[in-house]
Amino acid sequence: MEKLYLIRYGEIGLKGENRSLFEDKLLSNINKKIKIFDKNLKIYKKPGRIYLITETTKNIVINKLKKTPGIVSFSPVQKVKLDYDLIKKEVLNSAKSFKNKGKINFRISARRSNKKYKYDSMQLQKLLGEYVIDNLTGVDLNVDLYKPDLDINVEIRKDFAYIYTEIIEGLGGLPVGISGTVGLMLSGGIDSPVAGYMSLKRGVKIIPIYFHSFPFTTDRAKEKVIDITKTLSNYQHNIKLHVVDFTKILTEINKNCPDKLLTIIMRRLMIKITEMLISKYDGKAIITGESIGQVASQTLEAIQVTNNISALPILRPLIGLNKVQIVNLAKKIDTYDISIQPYDDCCTVFVPKNPETKPTLEQIIQGEKKLNIDKLIKQAVKSVQILNITDEKLVD
Repeated sequence: MEKLYLIRYGEIGLKGENRSLFEDKLLSNINKKIKIFDKNLKIYKKPGRIYLITETTKNIVINKLKKTPGIVSFSPVQKVKLDYDLIKKEVLNSAKSFKNKGKINFRISARRSNKKYKYDSMQLQKLLGEYVIDNLTGVDLNVDLYKPDLDINVEIRKDFAYIYTEIIEGLGGLPVGISGTVGLMLSGGIDSPVAGYMSLKRGVKIIPIYFHSFPFTTDRAKEKVIDITKTLSNYQHNIKLHVVDFTKILTEINKNCPDKLLTIIMRRLMIKITEMLISKYDGKAIITGESIGQVASQTLEAIQVTNNISALPILRPLIGLNKVQIVNLAKKIDTYDISIQPYDDCCTVFVPKNPETKPTLEQIIQGEKKLNIDKLIKQAVKSVQILNITDEKLVD
């Protein structure tokens, strides 16, 4: 049986002349997520609202819409003609279907965007409330305007009335892809998946880059990153995970560079490789999971010298968050339990005992002198394996 969903957005409505571009991108993203379950779905927009009609199971629709950036909230709704008798009967049906059959504190919340309709919002609330009280038997009804158990919403729009009792919270933000493409430096740790999630909410499409260093790290570390990417694919329908063979570079850095500069030099080369890889996708920036002062390589001095190697801006969505806040977000998006699995990536394996916390660019350039950086980067770029992850399914 088909079910209708009313979908609301927030800041998209403030985009002025570009508003339709944001709306259309959100429609497209919703369509991609639901269409794999229902090829005959219908999705369309009206002023200030998006409507989805689908036979897909309600639990699946709720799960997909809750994880779609750009949606502020949504509701399963009943659509009826602008006939008061039909409206009041549907409102009564909504009250009858409420699970609590004992005492019910309820209210009617009416909104009328169609000013030609014969009753205004206050009149509708009064008339419909009285009708429910007079016709709902076997239940102790009480009107409560502030903390109702049951809130029956009635929207009077141009052509139809929409009636619903559920308002399900979404992620908000902007639709994925509307802000362009970025490279996400994705490790198996807690931070970078959260940085990716926060970027998705600002409308970017992420291209994750993972640096794999077998045998210094196991293939289980790679599988962990794939699982994290699958989780992030709940928010971005299709993700191309790029796996870079970083073993040769790590070996050369470890052999030829000062120990205290290992982490910073390693990050600089990772950034340059990321920049080259996302250039073919017209990438506009690089995202990392760094936060000021969290580790030795994340001091302002270290950030400055790592930034220096890239022509693209390097964005750090977690820059003002502490570890507790980051962990809480990781738990919210279901990446935390994956990230804490005991399979280290190269960033944690090759940590110097006494890292330089205030490096200068001159120090780093001197430390990199024995490396054939251009050759190493070209070899790494050629080594890339691309994994297409769509709707939690992996395609190599």
